[in-house]
Amino acid sequence: MSIDNPAPRLSGFGLADWLCLAAAPTFAAMALLTAAYGSHDMMCMSGATVLSGMAPMYLLMAAFHLAPWLRLVAGRK
Repeated sequence: MSIDNPAPRLSGFGLADWLCLAAAPTFAAMALLTAAYGSHDMMCMSGATVLSGMAPMYLLMAAFHLAPWLRLVAGRK
């Protein structure tokens, strides 16, 4: 595998590999959409914290699904 051409690294990917790569950006987009357009009634509840609600949960899920991206950047499959 040549360092100049990353295509051989991606050509051996199957459907499951692409689905793994799709999880983190999908959850990040859901977090952004929920934060921008989601229900803000949770913020008015007494005792609500910054970590309550769906947007932080989606960000946490995106962080947990970063492993395939880190392996891709590191050059391992």
